Amino acid sequence: MTAGPTGVRVDTSGTPAIETHGLTKRFGDVVALDGLDLSVPNGSIFGFLGPNGAGKTTTLRLLTGLGRPTTGTANVDGVSIAAGGLELASRIGYLDQDPRFYGWMTGRELLELAGRAYGLAGQALKVRVDEALETIGLADAGHRRIGGYSGGMRQRLGVGQAMLPRPRVLFLDEPVSALDPAGRRDVLDLIGSLRGSLTIVMSTHILNDVERVCDRVAILDRGRLVTEAPIDELLARHAKPVIEMDPEPGQDAAVAALVERLEAAPWSRDVRLEHGLLRITVSDAAAAAAGALPIVVAADVRLARFEHVRPSLEDVFLQLVGANGAARAAATEAETAEGGSTAGPATRPPEDG
Repeated sequence: MTAGPTGVRVDTSGTPAIETHGLTKRFGDVVALDGLDLSVPNGSIFGFLGPNGAGKTTTLRLLTGLGRPTTGTANVDGVSIAAGGLELASRIGYLDQDPRFYGWMTGRELLELAGRAYGLAGQALKVRVDEALETIGLADAGHRRIGGYSGGMRQRLGVGQAMLPRPRVLFLDEPVSALDPAGRRDVLDLIGSLRGSLTIVMSTHILNDVERVCDRVAILDRGRLVTEAPIDELLARHAKPVIEMDPEPGQDAAVAALVERLEAAPWSRDVRLEHGLLRITVSDAAAAAAGALPIVVAADVRLARFEHVRPSLEDVFLQLVGANGAARAAATEAETAEGGSTAGPATRPPEDG
């Protein structure tokens, strides 16, 4: 065991922070989560990805004791979620995807109120509040009313509230989805600064943010686990080479013809034209390198840029859970002979994240 910068004792023995086995949640005939088997390493920042309705919020509610599974088991920091109660609550922190605060309170007053709910008082309460304000970067703004905080400041305050009990595992449900770029940057910097001091599970559908701060990711679709791995391994296993072309303006007809020619190329897997930028996912990098530019020349399209780019997590995500994602995931897993569940058809509640 080692102590992180937040005072949390981090288990470095290799025991997972979270383990689930067959975790399932049904609402009548509706399947929100379907047999989830998952292992989250201690000290990691773990990204929990999926489209709206994939089962992310349901999973977090089960792991934090806010819901009960229909079947299956899970342990969080060695505590069974079936036991729940104070033992589980003392080990975790949780930030809801839409936290609400009393605008007339100051940031310090809000944290003091939350600290008393955790059973803190006196000097111990003051120390924890000071610690939280310093960690979230609001030490100088703690005396100001929350109603005057920016969205990013309120979200950081929410993280501080969740960290008051010095949790070993911190659950963040869509922590940056409603923020502007500056607020999102601040919250992601905060999350990144906590790396190694505790385990963080962050559900989101903003893929660039996951690539920025997470070590590992799990992708859910229709209540089932599609895949789970370190990000670099996931990219190496699933991502296909990508070519980007930036046509010069004023060539709409020629670019449309170019798209048709690229789609017909035997090495072309997917062609997307978005905001004037052409992005081609290819199955054979060597064949594409030899064949792409002759197609551009034949279409008489002038390019401002032609580049082979590193595949992104978005490319993997769209491959696995985009149109016909379940079938693609199953085919990809079979091709790579990798174990694990694949996404299959399941009914899901529309309100779940």
